[in-house]
Amino acid sequence: MSVIPVLRRLSAPRRALAGLLLCAALLPAGQAAPAPTARLDRVLVIVNNEVITESELKARLKEVRKSIASQKIAAPPEDVLKKQVLERMVLEKIQFQVATLTGIQVSNDRVEQAVQRIAQQNRLTPAELIKALKQEGIEPARFRSQIRTQLVIQQLVERDVQNRINVTDGEIENFLAAGENRAGGSEYNAAHILIALPEAATPEAIEAARTRADTLWRELKQGADFQQAALAHSQGQTALEGGQLGWKKAGQLPALFTATLKQLRPGEISEVLRGPNGFHILKLIDKRGQAQERPVTQARARHILIRATEVVPMNEAKRRIEQLRERIEQGEDFAALARVHSDDIGSSTGGGDLGWLTPGQASPDFERAVEGLKLNELSAPVRTPYGVHLIQVLERREHDISAELSLNSARQQVHTRKADERYEQWLRQLRDEAYVEYRAEELK
Repeated sequence: MSVIPVLRRLSAPRRALAGLLLCAALLPAGQAAPAPTARLDRVLVIVNNEVITESELKARLKEVRKSIASQKIAAPPEDVLKKQVLERMVLEKIQFQVATLTGIQVSNDRVEQAVQRIAQQNRLTPAELIKALKQEGIEPARFRSQIRTQLVIQQLVERDVQNRINVTDGEIENFLAAGENRAGGSEYNAAHILIALPEAATPEAIEAARTRADTLWRELKQGADFQQAALAHSQGQTALEGGQLGWKKAGQLPALFTATLKQLRPGEISEVLRGPNGFHILKLIDKRGQAQERPVTQARARHILIRATEVVPMNEAKRRIEQLRERIEQGEDFAALARVHSDDIGSSTGGGDLGWLTPGQASPDFERAVEGLKLNELSAPVRTPYGVHLIQVLERREHDISAELSLNSARQQVHTRKADERYEQWLRQLRDEAYVEYRAEELK
């Protein structure tokens, strides 16, 4: 059983209360701690003021090969795979450098929480996970370094891309008017190949990219395997996963993709599509309709959050929550204490009131605590990736949320679409602005 972590860049839903749950699926594309090196470790690439060495590439290739094998995809030729993996490492290093320079850090507690989630997903204890990793030749320190790097990059993307996306009421109205969000609307499971264009591409560069895309399309039409082609040639973020995008609602995809996928039958490949960031080829794997929404039980709750940081570790946050719980039990006002002590700025001014919570809106740990509470009962300290919470449920109700869900879904899909498009632009800009020098001739 492979337990190599895989941390995908999060789609838009990097949201407020839903952010109480850290996306748990962690994956192979993390920056690794330096592997043991020979006395002379060849430098392959200079990235700004840092390097990527041959030993680092070898270590990453080992992990990627295992990931590819677990997906039952035939690996591309070794030289092609090396170039794909090395470019992924370059992009990761650039992002990590930017994050570090701008002061982004991840606490040890948050790393350990991620380790625990990976263990749970693999139905292992943390100790069993570490043992399994060692059996696969992955040292625990290296594993944790990968996770930390991915969490740092995740924070950077949230700050510089996702949190800067603004969705207007007009965009929501246009989205709903187009009928893309109605119950029974389509979801698509698709794969994607991108032949990218640099910023301010010259006519020669555009023509060269178009020729590459056309050649690849003809090969696919003649029976070439799409996943192998994506692994070998795609410059998209899912290249090492065989171009797999997974299930996406129509509104989460670029309009260009949705319009094309609507016309395809499962198994069919699109024509070459020109987009703002390059040329695209899509393959429709499957499609389905969305389930009809139903009434749900909502809880109106309030909380006090003590955020876990390097300065305030998790055990200290728990101690402070326990003290606040005792004060409330002794007669002090919950709302008043929330206004003074809670680190959740969004709710503290309202006395910690979170409003009506819908199932799936908060993290599983937070929701389980809410579900287990009687009205007005104070919870025990509840741990989430953000810190420690004291929770109180004030009301419960049965509520038909079809209209709200439709509106919220529309906003989320538009945000996801815009964030994904902006992410590709942002990443390409970082790459263009960085100093990258390939020292190994065979990798140029």
